[in-house]
Amino acid sequence: MAVALGPEHVKLLKEPHIGVVATLNRDGSPQVTPVWIDTDGTHVIFNTAEGRVKPRNLRRDPRVAVSVFDPGNAYSRVLNVQGRAVVITQSGAEDHIDQLSRKYTGRTPYPMHDPAHPRLIIKVLPERITGR
Repeated sequence: MAVALGPEHVKLLKEPHIGVVATLNRDGSPQVTPVWIDTDGTHVIFNTAEGRVKPRNLRRDPRVAVSVFDPGNAYSRVLNVQGRAVVITQSGAEDHIDQLSRKYTGRTPYPMHDPAHPRLIIKVLPERITGR
């Protein structure tokens, strides 16, 4: 069952903090990756490239965990989300990675575009939220 992100969660996700995404490999072992993170107020969103392990894992098993914290206040401003990847799409993903590049580096367009590996937007619907 979905749970709502609170205003403090949305604020943290909109700030340029690195998130950590955990998916499940076929054998059940965790696969963990640092990512640029975003939100639309309902979903936790990250951007990846086609052909990487994250989208392969999430298409097979949509369960995912995402953690993000403010390094300046890591014990008081932390968000942990368990949920499901409910959207995996190329639609808008190239523009989104440019927006994330601006957020995290101040530069646009994203400097590592690779036409051989189209970008994907992954939207995670929270089912459990913990943190401060």
